[in-house]
Amino acid sequence: MGKRYLIDTNAIIEYLENKLPNTASVVLDNTDIQISVISRMELLAWRKATETQLKVLDGFISASYVFGLNEPIILKTIDIRKNYGVKLPDAIIAATALVNDCVLVTRNIDDFKKIPGLTCINPHELE
Repeated sequence: MGKRYLIDTNAIIEYLENKLPNTASVVLDNTDIQISVISRMELLAWRKATETQLKVLDGFISASYVFGLNEPIILKTIDIRKNYGVKLPDAIIAATALVNDCVLVTRNIDDFKKIPGLTCINPHELE
């Protein structure tokens, strides 16, 4: 089994806007997209999105596997918040990646680098 990727909100937006390097787009085109419920909420809460953009987002989310909150993710989130002071949404995303053994694809590497065991990759460096 190959790498499993959890795609952060910022990488999803760049992916949908065709702003990622070709290598990253090909990798994401050929993987089962997995996202956190946090990314789903962030994407659909975009206030200035047009109806067309919301339809694209809905389609993307419907085609993705969305990890919801469960007890292991909640407990890991609590641990991350208490020990590393990460903002709650980022702590949930990190916990989701850790609990589900996923590599986190994000432009915000600095937001996650202090969390031990979490593998992050910038989509602009994805091979």
